[in-house]
Amino acid sequence: MDDSFVGDLQYTMRKIILSILGVLLIIASIFGARKIIDTKKRAKPRIAKIVKTVFVDTVKNKTIPIRITANGNLTAKRRLEVYAEVQGIFKEGAKLFRTGQKYKRGHALIRIDASEYYASVQSAKSNLYNLVTSIMPDLRLDYPEIYEKWQEYLNTFDMRKATPKLPEITSEKEKYFITGRNIYTTYYNVKNLEQRLAKYTISAPFDGVLTEALVTEGTLIRQGQKLGEYIDTSTYEMQVAIGKEYGDLLREGESVELSTLNKTKTFTGTVSRINGSVDQATQTITTFIEVVAPTLKEGMYLEANLDAKKEENAIEIDRNLLQERNKIFVVKDSVLDVIDVKPIYFSDKKVVLKGVPDETVILSKNVLGAYAGMLIRVYQDKKQHSNVTSDTVDSTTKKQ
Repeated sequence: MDDSFVGDLQYTMRKIILSILGVLLIIASIFGARKIIDTKKRAKPRIAKIVKTVFVDTVKNKTIPIRITANGNLTAKRRLEVYAEVQGIFKEGAKLFRTGQKYKRGHALIRIDASEYYASVQSAKSNLYNLVTSIMPDLRLDYPEIYEKWQEYLNTFDMRKATPKLPEITSEKEKYFITGRNIYTTYYNVKNLEQRLAKYTISAPFDGVLTEALVTEGTLIRQGQKLGEYIDTSTYEMQVAIGKEYGDLLREGESVELSTLNKTKTFTGTVSRINGSVDQATQTITTFIEVVAPTLKEGMYLEANLDAKKEENAIEIDRNLLQERNKIFVVKDSVLDVIDVKPIYFSDKKVVLKGVPDETVILSKNVLGAYAGMLIRVYQDKKQHSNVTSDTVDSTTKKQ
C-alpha cells in the first residue's frame, strides 16, 4: 500500500476522533452544568422590618397667650440737644463739660461770658428807672390817686434783679399819660434784653447725664453752634415695629417683658404709645415701650415679648411639626396618621393651633421620612433614651 495513502488515512481518522471527543466534552459540560444548577440551593434573605421610635405628647387644650416678639434699641425718653443762641467765650463752671458728667435739675451746663452784654442790659434798666422817676412830679400834681403805686414800683426796683412788672393801668387817662412818656416801649425793650441775657447760661432742665460734649472751656461759641447732648437716665423708650395684622391686639398700658439677647437680664416695660398710621414701606405699626431700671443704658439692644391676646382652646407646638401649613402627624394604634388643624399665630419657633381634640396623641419631635401609614413605636422610658436608637429592627422575620 502506498505510504501517502496510509498517511492521509491516519490524518483523517485523527480528525474524526478529535471531533468526536470535542462533541462528547461539550455534552458532558452541559450535563455537568445542569447538575450543578439543579443541586445548588439559594439562601433565602431575611427581610428586616424597620420600626422607628418616636416621641409623642398627649393634647390638652388650654388658653395660650399670644406673644409678639420684637426687638430694638433703647433711647432716653427725655433728651436735649444743646445749642447756643448767643456768642461768647465758654466760661469754666463748677463741673467740667465732659461726656458722662451728671447734673441736677437747675444746675448750669454751660456759662458763656456775658459781661459786655450785661452792661448794656444794666444801662437799659437805668434808663427805664430814670424815665419812671421823671414822671413822678407830674403824677403827684395831676394824678395823685395813682402816685402811690408808681412810687411803690420805684421802691421795689432793684438793678441787681429782674425788672419788676409795671403797675396795672386803672384808667384811660393813666394809660395815655404813661404811653405818651414812652415808658411801655422802654420797659419791653429792657425785658427783651433780659431774656437774651438769660441765654448766656444754659441750665439742666432735669436730672441727667451729658452723653456728648462738642466744646470745652475757653472755646469761642458761635450762635447756632451745637454744644452737646443731654439725656434723662431715669426713663427709656424702645421703638419696635409690629406687623399690621396685630395692630388691633395692642393696647396702651399693657405690660411687656424685655430681655437681653442672651436672656441673662429681664425687665418689665409698658406700652406707652402706638402710632396711628401704618408704615407704607414695611406695613408695620411703630410702637413705643417705656421701661425704667437703674441698670439700663441708652443704646442697649433688647428683645420684647408683647402679650397681644389670649387664645382659648388651643395648643402650641414647634413649627417644624406642622405639615403643609395646616396638618400635623398623630399616632393611632402604632401607626402615623395626619389630621387637619387651624393655625392661629406663627412665631419664630412656635405655632398656635386650634382644632386638635383633647387626648389626641401627636408627635413631639419631628421624624425624618415620616408619612401617613408608617409603623412606629412610642418611646416610653425617658431614662433609657441614651440606649435607644432612632431606628429599631424588629426581631420577627418573614420567609419567602
